Amino acid sequence: MRLLILEDDPQLGDALATGLRQLGHAVDWFTGGTEADAAIDSAPYDAAVLDLGLPGTDGMVWLRRWRERSSALPVLILTARDGVQQRIAGLDAGADDYLIKPISTEELAARLRAMLRRATGRAQAEWTHGALRYDTVTKQVHWQDRPVDLTARELALLEVLLKHPQRVLSKAQLQEQLYDWSGREPESNALEVHVHRLRRKIHPDIVRTVRGVGYALGAEVPA
Repeated sequence: MRLLILEDDPQLGDALATGLRQLGHAVDWFTGGTEADAAIDSAPYDAAVLDLGLPGTDGMVWLRRWRERSSALPVLILTARDGVQQRIAGLDAGADDYLIKPISTEELAARLRAMLRRATGRAQAEWTHGALRYDTVTKQVHWQDRPVDLTARELALLEVLLKHPQRVLSKAQLQEQLYDWSGREPESNALEVHVHRLRRKIHPDIVRTVRGVGYALGAEVPA
């Protein structure tokens, strides 16, 4: 997943961003609402983690603005405001989940996975594509019932393709899903290398090249 975090506490924000990156996610962390608001319009985020007690403009204001713009981005509120009426207000304003600080990175990641499943219409944690099985919780991949050892970036690429099984994604779209704005620029041929390795480790037809357009998930190979 590519995630946006809006949290002004430097220690907590860094801990959340680092922990989620270690779990294989691309994460952009912002301490101010204006920067986060601009980023939402320019990057294809899968979900956002929103603090409410922000300096200047309150987090609830940003949430309402996003929903007024008809943004369907799944938003998880992570705040110290633990009153029942505050939770109700947050959910009624358009939040998809509401959690009270402190929280472990593992639980936060689980909540975000659940939000993604709801957003994509997939109730199950395991995604299948013919003989391919991918467990979104354990991050384990099986091909024809045999485990497949993938790097974090290969796994992220496979997840993006499985998330959009009917779409052809351009190189730019895939890179936007795989890389955050942390300053680490991918090598020019990095995407092609990851595609090649997926084909070698799983099946030559697992990724389909659409010449002049990009890549798509290949046809289902029977188990």
